[in-house]
Amino acid sequence: MKHIATVALMLNLGVAGVYAQQRPVKMTFSGTVEPSTINLQPGTNTDEQNLAGNGTLGPFTFRELHADIAAPQPSSTCSGPTKLYFPTVAGAGVFRFQDGSLLTVSITQGAICIDLAAGMAHLTLTYQLTGGTGRFKSASGALTSTALWTPVLFNGPNSAVLLTTTGEFQGTVVGVAIGEDRQDERQ
Repeated sequence: MKHIATVALMLNLGVAGVYAQQRPVKMTFSGTVEPSTINLQPGTNTDEQNLAGNGTLGPFTFRELHADIAAPQPSSTCSGPTKLYFPTVAGAGVFRFQDGSLLTVSITQGAICIDLAAGMAHLTLTYQLTGGTGRFKSASGALTSTALWTPVLFNGPNSAVLLTTTGEFQGTVVGVAIGEDRQDERQ
């Protein structure tokens, strides 16, 4: 009986160790972006992203709201006569995975660089993981999203109201059981 208790304790400690491991994450996505009537912060424009994708943690959907400063700002990385740079100042999102688990994130920094001549924009956002439900209940870490936006529909000469987006999330997640995320990949 003593051996069974020792084995059970070792298994428990082993499972806790699995949860504490850092896990590199890479996920690709596609979806749409629309302006939102929600005002996250004065002097900003709010966009909503609706994405679907797959990767290290399995198939997912993602909904996110973020606010960019309304007036273009100077930038050393996005400059030129046909480029506009808008820093992102607020936002958050929710990943939903096939098993019903949710992973919540908040934006810590980011920006969009619009290239009017090319007819597209590049968005880069950094997220802090803030927790979740199910297998992400104790999750922490950080993700970076890089995306390409292309307009589909305009409501004026330069105001896109529907865009496509493709890109990827990369980063590290801590607090997810390694065996549980592989189950999603098989579904």
